[in-house]
Amino acid sequence: MTTSHTGRWTMKAIVVTDQAAGTAGMKLVERPEPQAATNDVVVQVHASGFTWDELTWPSTWTDRLGLTGRRLFPGRSWPEWLPLSATARRGCRWDSGCSASRTRIAAATLAEYAAVEARNLAPLPGDVDFTVGASVAMPGLTAWQGLFEHGRLQAGQSVLVHGAAGAVGTMVTQLAREFGAYVIGTGRAADRQKALDFGAQEFVDLENDVLEDVGGIDLVFDVIGGDIGKRSARLIRAGGTLVTIAGPTEARPADGLAIDFVLVSDRAQLSQIVQRVRDGRLRTNIGNIATLDDAVAAFNRTERRKGKTIIRVRP
Repeated sequence: MTTSHTGRWTMKAIVVTDQAAGTAGMKLVERPEPQAATNDVVVQVHASGFTWDELTWPSTWTDRLGLTGRRLFPGRSWPEWLPLSATARRGCRWDSGCSASRTRIAAATLAEYAAVEARNLAPLPGDVDFTVGASVAMPGLTAWQGLFEHGRLQAGQSVLVHGAAGAVGTMVTQLAREFGAYVIGTGRAADRQKALDFGAQEFVDLENDVLEDVGGIDLVFDVIGGDIGKRSARLIRAGGTLVTIAGPTEARPADGLAIDFVLVSDRAQLSQIVQRVRDGRLRTNIGNIATLDDAVAAFNRTERRKGKTIIRVRP
């Protein structure tokens, strides 16, 4: 960090102010270090997760006061624990969090420092690497809550996981298998082996196979939406559930539930997820890793993204 003409410390941060420009409008700049409000803690960020479509989310452009159009620093894999992997200024290791509301966020972490509400802080175990911590929170909590809170998954049920090779899909697959479900993954042909490697027992190529051939599914976990979401509703057997993070579904199961959910920060659940990573029951799905200096280029790659994009703010 350096000092500005005002005497305040400055930091590096990724700034975006033009919603229409998307990731192409991101810039690496110097900004004043954040100031802690009442009940806040300023944390030093080591690693941060970023979701490829984050700049399209309404919450990205809403600040902590509920004011729109003032968004500066992205990078929190909404609404996961923030800053995902960080070190508190007083020297403790932390994994910090944010509200799950669509219109209220606690911090953004594509920056060297972030101000976070203290109540949303939880410890990051010392044997968990910062990059792993940044990759596990949002996908893990999304999978956990979708399967168990909203999907009410039971052993012996069948689960259809869309996007089974993605960051969320691989978590859903592994947790569903652990709890005794039969898992069918979907995706592109190139995703087949990865989905199977993470535990899917069957795979449906959405470009070449017939999705409707699977039929009779207890739980569909949808991360795609659109036409795939509509077609998936027809696959649910009586009493089954379609859970989605792709927004309200246009179709509902004839004799079942359709649930569009937004994850909430939950320390107990996160602790269970992290413990599974520590003892080898869960593997993270990390794609590209880049430094903060190279973050803008990483977000504007032309090739297809695979796995979670992680920005190492500090080596």
